Amino acid sequence: MPTESIFPDFVLGHPRHHKTRPQGVPQRQNPKARPPKGLRDKVPLYGKLPHYAGPYEVGVIDIEVPANNPRTFSRIKRHGVPALALETVLMTIYYPAHLNVKYNLDTPATLQRFRPTWLTRPRDQTSRGYARFADLPEHLMMAFFFCTTWYTKIPAYKNAKLADHWPPYGEASTHQREAVDQEGKPPAQGPQKPKFPLIIFSHGLGGTRTCYSSVCGEFASHGFVVVALEHRDGSGPRTHINHSEAGPGSRHCTEINGNIEHKKRDTKRPYDTVDFIFAKGDKYDTSPGHKVDHELRNAQVDLRLAEIDEAYQVMQEICAGEGEKVAARNLRVKPAIGASRVGLDGIEWSSWQDRFFTEGVTMVGHSFGATTTVEVLRQKHRYKYITQGIIYDIWGMPVRPTAEERASRIRVPLLGINSEAFMYWPDNFEVAKAVTMEALETGHPAWLLTVRGTVHISQSDFCILYPQLASYLMKTTIDPVRAIDLNIDASLEFLARVMPREVQYEQPFLRRMSNKKLLDVPPLDNLPTEHRPNKKWTAVRLRVEHEARKRLTPGTRKRYWEKLQRSGGGEIWLHINPDSTSELEKCETCRIPRWTDVDRPKSRK
Repeated sequence: MPTESIFPDFVLGHPRHHKTRPQGVPQRQNPKARPPKGLRDKVPLYGKLPHYAGPYEVGVIDIEVPANNPRTFSRIKRHGVPALALETVLMTIYYPAHLNVKYNLDTPATLQRFRPTWLTRPRDQTSRGYARFADLPEHLMMAFFFCTTWYTKIPAYKNAKLADHWPPYGEASTHQREAVDQEGKPPAQGPQKPKFPLIIFSHGLGGTRTCYSSVCGEFASHGFVVVALEHRDGSGPRTHINHSEAGPGSRHCTEINGNIEHKKRDTKRPYDTVDFIFAKGDKYDTSPGHKVDHELRNAQVDLRLAEIDEAYQVMQEICAGEGEKVAARNLRVKPAIGASRVGLDGIEWSSWQDRFFTEGVTMVGHSFGATTTVEVLRQKHRYKYITQGIIYDIWGMPVRPTAEERASRIRVPLLGINSEAFMYWPDNFEVAKAVTMEALETGHPAWLLTVRGTVHISQSDFCILYPQLASYLMKTTIDPVRAIDLNIDASLEFLARVMPREVQYEQPFLRRMSNKKLLDVPPLDNLPTEHRPNKKWTAVRLRVEHEARKRLTPGTRKRYWEKLQRSGGGEIWLHINPDSTSELEKCETCRIPRWTDVDRPKSRK
């Protein structure tokens, strides 16, 4: 149970994340300011997600629709039926919400102010899925979630109206956040309403469509439409596939059209349950030193690619003004399992027409989702609409090999951001470097960097919700919200440099870009070893020598961080970058940032 309201900062190992004050990381940078907290966020002894730092409030929409092309993948079976099948696609769309979303009078308050829970519904079933994933008793896992995050809300508003205003100019503050309540002037020669870029996000093993709400919501708060998929490939703790009584979403249709079989016990209810699928030979194939089950992982990636195809088709329909048709196919309506009480009520689908780009799309993934991203980027002939990719802490072991002469190599700009814990996993880090160099060798700009003091889950919500567990068990040494800020800042800087001209022109996120150039720091000559763990803890946690003394003695702790700052400087380590700016000039689809430090417009209200 969170102890942040009981113990002082120096006992926790880092400051409490809901305060924007200096903390014990090199250079002592503050997280960006968040808006004032509501009553729910002030409840003590409970996990909380901070609001987003961008100039927009955030809306969310949950959609589950039948797949246009249902089918099975591989001959892998569990309980006598194919384990990997595409029947429906489930996604959460994070997007910029309109001004004063909390006080809008045009939409009923019961719909407008509804915030979804972080733990996906039904929460008891999700908790049981996590228990199976972690090999723990179900009642203990349910009690743990009930005491920590059972009622935790995502700081986004269900079915809110899509933003039609421009944000004000000015860099995001670390003290006050007023931009969310302000409207900026539209560009002199541009449209009155902004048209937002599209991001597709793929989660990692053990993840769901809400486990990365901090990253997805941050992108949305800066002016992106983000499609967060919930993969049904057995990589999540537990997910449910809803079926209609008749039509394309029924079991009968999927069995005929997709040659899909169902468990007998599932036919008595209107949904199927997909739990985490362990590798048959070695259930720990994700750990260093274990052999990866490539048959399973390749089939899962293939299913994920099919889900991305289906989700993109849905977004094309919405952008074309056919959102009502999508809503008519939606299966997440009461009394379906996992459906919220508001469903898709209150959404003005006409306001979505031609309001986001369906070209120049960015593919983003974490861990196994980053593995998925690499495969998407390599299949440029299939995903022509994806023009750049971001991989967060890639799990490189299941990445498919590629030869220099192979046509399917990465031919788009790429940004890789590693955690410090995964940087110390030699085999995995070599794959991350090889993937980055693959993009450079095909003539596209690419960067690979590490955020100091982070572990593998630092790019998800878990470190924010459970900072004391991350600090004590995994030895994180950075404020968890600051870690998210660094990932987002580097990602936005990357997108500002490489997005296609027609997509990037006068984008809202360019108005709030940081003056700090994280991608321009000097690359390291040698790999750091300051927090390298013992071999048995490789990729799991960091090592802090004399940890008790450094946590409990303020003077010692201060000297420790000052030593780190003198030894390496900065909050990130850069490993690979383009050899020169000529790499950017070679890329015909890319552009240099619109504003330099000299001519960037100053903040104005």
